[in-house]
Amino acid sequence: MELIATLVCPRCGQEATETMPTAFCQYFYECRGCRAVLRPKRGDCCVFCSYSDKTCPPTQGESCC
Repeated sequence: MELIATLVCPRCGQEATETMPTAFCQYFYECRGCRAVLRPKRGDCCVFCSYSDKTCPPTQGESCC
């Protein structure tokens, strides 16, 4: 299971490498560049599934929230 992911802000393109939580899906993330609050896209469980290069740990384990 991979826990490190790179989030990319859809507004400003800022990239941030983050450690994904393993016990829950993260619904909100504040961009370090433009301070936009990212929320999952419709149909996705978390911001990592929507805006990062990897899916969240629960999805990787196929038991998503």
